Amino acid sequence: MTAAGLPTPPIPPCRPFRSSRCRYSGRVAGAQTGRVDSWIWSVRLIKTRSAGSAACRAGHVRVNGVRVKPAHLIRAGDEVRFRQEGRERIVVVVRVISKRASAPDAAECYTDHSPPPPPRETAVPVAIRDRGAGRPTKRDRRSIEKLLGRPSR
Repeated sequence: MTAAGLPTPPIPPCRPFRSSRCRYSGRVAGAQTGRVDSWIWSVRLIKTRSAGSAACRAGHVRVNGVRVKPAHLIRAGDEVRFRQEGRERIVVVVRVISKRASAPDAAECYTDHSPPPPPRETAVPVAIRDRGAGRPTKRDRRSIEKLLGRPSR
C-alpha cells in the first residue's frame, strides 16, 4: 500500500535476456570480436592505437564498405580497408587479437588483398664532386643545374 492508502500497482515482468547475447553490450557471447582501431594497431598495420583511432574518426577506415568509428566491432571474415601513406590497404580479418603481437604472429591474423605499392620514383642523378675540390665554379654550377633540369638564370 502507498502512503495515501491506495494499493501499489503491479510491477510488470522483465523481459528475459536472450541466452546467446551478452547482457550489457548486446554482443554475441563467445564470438570473438574486437575494436577496429585496436585490431589494426595489434596486427601492426598502423604504428599507434591513437593513429588508428584518428584514421577511423577521419573516415579513412571502412569495414565491409562502411565507414566506421574507432569502437566498431570486427570479427573474423570482415574486410577492412584504410588509407595509409597515400595507398589503400585491403585486408581480410582471419583472427581477432586485442594485444599487440610479434610481426610473424600478427601477419597470420589477416590476409592482405592490397594492390601492389606504386613503383618508387627513380633517384635524381646527383653531381659527384671530388672531396676537397672547393666551391663549384660558375661552369660547374651551370652543369649541375642542367643535370638537375633546372632553368638557368
